[in-house]
Amino acid sequence: MQVHLKSNKDSSIVHHRHLLLHEKYKKDAASAWITDSAEVIGKNLLDLFRTSVSINKHMKIPFTVGVHKAVGGDHDFPNPGDLLCASLASCFESTIRLISNKLNIELVETKIEANAQIDVRGTLMIDKTIPVAFQTMHISALIVAKNTSEKRLQTLIKAAKQSCIIYQTIKKAIPITLSISLKIKT
Repeated sequence: MQVHLKSNKDSSIVHHRHLLLHEKYKKDAASAWITDSAEVIGKNLLDLFRTSVSINKHMKIPFTVGVHKAVGGDHDFPNPGDLLCASLASCFESTIRLISNKLNIELVETKIEANAQIDVRGTLMIDKTIPVAFQTMHISALIVAKNTSEKRLQTLIKAAKQSCIIYQTIKKAIPITLSISLKIKT
């Protein structure tokens, strides 16, 4: 289902930037393909409950990641499930910002909370019938805007759901491929 937006073309910085990108991607479709990245290089391997992940191949912004207490960790740092929720919440909120600018909706306040629920008995191999995956995810959104209507805000939310890359990716539950290189050091 396509959402057709009536944008505020004259004053929207997002619209102007999107026009440039539309032109670029129409001329060179290959340039529309992007790769986001994160990298973990195992350091301090004796610390079983913490590692460091670097976000973005070029910026390499590092931060510590911990293991959730539900699977034996200390949960003293964000864990991978927290990062998944953070990714969903931040993508959804930034999508709302971009689309609201195009629709000339003046945002006053936003609050997006993403939650993921899992029964960890599957990952701990207590019950093999329980999937090793988050069983549900939920977004709670608060959007406060000025000079708009309920209908326009509903259009904004519908367009955000349709345009949010992380939301659409998780929703479709795409397969994950794995490449492994094993080395033994003597």
